[in-house]
Amino acid sequence: MRTTLSKSPVHYLLASLLVIFVVLVSAGCQAAATPTSEVAHPSNAGGPGPAVNLTGDATAGAVVFQANCVACHGDQGKTGVANPGSDDGTVPALNPIDSTLVSGDAKTNTTNIDLFIEHGSTPAGSNPTLKMLPFGDQKTLQPQQIADVIAYILSLNKK
Repeated sequence: MRTTLSKSPVHYLLASLLVIFVVLVSAGCQAAATPTSEVAHPSNAGGPGPAVNLTGDATAGAVVFQANCVACHGDQGKTGVANPGSDDGTVPALNPIDSTLVSGDAKTNTTNIDLFIEHGSTPAGSNPTLKMLPFGDQKTLQPQQIADVIAYILSLNKK
């Protein structure tokens, strides 16, 4: 004896609701897994420089950082100096670095930092006193020096 199930409109409605529920739950899970904060990027346009393809030396980068970066980002990048006119009132610290710049991918981390060093940036605000200099664009630092500074900044954030 064979039993057949009735395919009433109620069954179709329940099946449709189940499909819609599964789609909505899947979409919600994807949205929850996607970070809502946007990666910080410099105000000045430009792509990654040649430093992203070089291997940096954190020890050499510490020397370059001391000579070029410590005045605004503080010793070991721990404190930024006051920056009146900027939205947050200070130069960003680099230790810890802005969490939106951090990725599980080393090349992405390097590129995110490189963009600021290469092209500089003007902080958001009515009239920031201090602006990040475009060390790469102005050839103030050579690509290897930039790679070294990036390695140093990344090493500060591993501790």
